[in-house]
Amino acid sequence: MWWSRRGLILSALALAGCGFTPAYGPGGAADGLRGAIRVADPDTEFGFDFVTRFEERLGLPDAPRYALNWVLTTQERELAIDDENTITRFNIEGRLAWSLIPMGADEPVLTGVETSFTSYSATGSTISTLESEQDAEQRLAVILADAVVARLLASDVP
Repeated sequence: MWWSRRGLILSALALAGCGFTPAYGPGGAADGLRGAIRVADPDTEFGFDFVTRFEERLGLPDAPRYALNWVLTTQERELAIDDENTITRFNIEGRLAWSLIPMGADEPVLTGVETSFTSYSATGSTISTLESEQDAEQRLAVILADAVVARLLASDVP
């Protein structure tokens, strides 16, 4: 027990000594971006899930200094086929290209492409398969939003 407390204290001192600041703590990377980014309006349910998650992480834009433009493409692939040639599992692959542009400017200060995938099962009823597909799309939107936020927090956007 004594060693674990000692290790915890030494770890905290080492992090403090190197200038570590939690991203969402006071003075962290999220401070300058919280409420400062207006995300382009969604036109699909998937896009709505992406924007919702992004705004959960960095807040609603109250005084936006940046616009985040994004383009999402998805592709569904068959992943598993049973012995009756019935597709039982699908992958949804997503690719999100984005750019962060200062308000009133034309050139982005940061751009990126995030990719990921989720899967869902198609072994139940039609309704349960549709629900599984929607859940997989929502998970993918959250994954891609979190990836964009992580990239923004790791950057040195002024």
